Amino acid sequence: MESIYYVLCWACHRQCRHCYEVRFRPYAPADLRRVVDEAGAAFPRVIAHLPEDFSYLDLSAPSEGAPGGYERRSGRIILAGGEVLVDPVREEVLYPALDLLRGRYAGQGVRVIVQTTGDLVTPGIVDDLLARGVWMISCAGMDDFHVGMEGEKRIPVEERLRAIFEAAGMRDSARTAGARDWSRQDDAGPCYSFFGATDDAWIGKIWPRGRAWEHSLSTAAIEDNFCNAWSGGLNFLRRGVAGSEVSIDPNGDVFPCCLKTAIPLGNLQEERLDDILDSLAGHSVFEAIAMGHPERMGLAHGWSVARFLDASRTTTPAGADYRNLCIGCDRFHEQVLGPVIEALRAGRLAARRGADGVAPA
Repeated sequence: MESIYYVLCWACHRQCRHCYEVRFRPYAPADLRRVVDEAGAAFPRVIAHLPEDFSYLDLSAPSEGAPGGYERRSGRIILAGGEVLVDPVREEVLYPALDLLRGRYAGQGVRVIVQTTGDLVTPGIVDDLLARGVWMISCAGMDDFHVGMEGEKRIPVEERLRAIFEAAGMRDSARTAGARDWSRQDDAGPCYSFFGATDDAWIGKIWPRGRAWEHSLSTAAIEDNFCNAWSGGLNFLRRGVAGSEVSIDPNGDVFPCCLKTAIPLGNLQEERLDDILDSLAGHSVFEAIAMGHPERMGLAHGWSVARFLDASRTTTPAGADYRNLCIGCDRFHEQVLGPVIEALRAGRLAARRGADGVAPA
C-alpha cells in the first residue's frame, strides 16, 4: 500500500458543524470510556492484519535497475481521529499504537503521520511523538469551520505551532492544500504541515456526510466526483503501486475512501487487509470505484449509468435539491451491494478456515 488512513478513536474535543462523521464529538465520562476501550481492544488486531510489506512502486520514478522497473517507496500510515491527542486517547491508544507500528515495520522506513486539529499540541506531546518515530504532525483544523480558527484568528495559532515544531527540530513540509505530492523523497523528516477545509483543498466543497450533511453545508454538485480524487475510492485496489489507500474505522471496518461507503468492505479484527483487497480485485463494482467512476459500479447488476445518476438525486435537510455521486453510491450499497459484500466476506472466512485446517462451517 501507499497509504492507510486509520481513525483510531471516535473521541474528539470538538463538535464541528462541517464534520463528516457524527461520532466525532466530546463524550460524557462513561461513553468516553466505552469508545476508548473499543479503540484499545481493536488496534492491536488491526495493526496485526495490515500488510507485512508496507511499500509501493512509484510509477513516476522509472528505474531500469530496480525490480519491477520503478523505484520502491516506503508507505505511510496516517493516524487520525476525532482527536488523537485528547485524554485519555493519547496515552491509552495513540502511544501504544505508535509503539506497535514501530516494532512491526522496523527497518521498512514506513512514514507515520499523526493528524490533529492542532490546538492541543504542546512541546511535551511533540517530544513524545518524535520519540516514537512519528515522521509528520499534520494540523488539519486550519479553516473557518473550526471555532477559533476563523480567518486571521488562525495566524497566531499557526505561529505558535511553528515555534513548537521548529524548536523540536521539525521542518515545514511545504505541502499545499491542493497538492497531494506524497511521493516526494526530499522529506527526511520529522516535518509538519497545515491544512483544512478551504476552497483550495480537495475537501473544500465539503463531503455530503455526517454533521456537514445535517447542516446542509456541502456545495458539491453532480460533476464534483469525490471518488475520483485523493481520499476517495480512486486507486484503492492498486495495492503495491502509487495511489493505493484505504480508510479504517476504530472498530477495524475497512472502506475504499475516507468518506466511507454505506457498507464496509470487511473488518481487520477478523481478516487481513491483503485478503480483503485480493477478493475484490476484478469485481466490476469495486473496480469501478477504484477507477474513480462510481456511476458505473452497478452495470453488472442492472443499474445503468442513467439509473445511478437518477439515484444520486436527493433533498438536503434544508430542503434544497442536491445531486452528487456519493448519494447514488450510498443507495446502490443499500439496495444491491449488501448481500454481495457479505458473500465475499463469507467466502474469505471459509477459505481461511480451510487453510488453517478447520472445516468450513
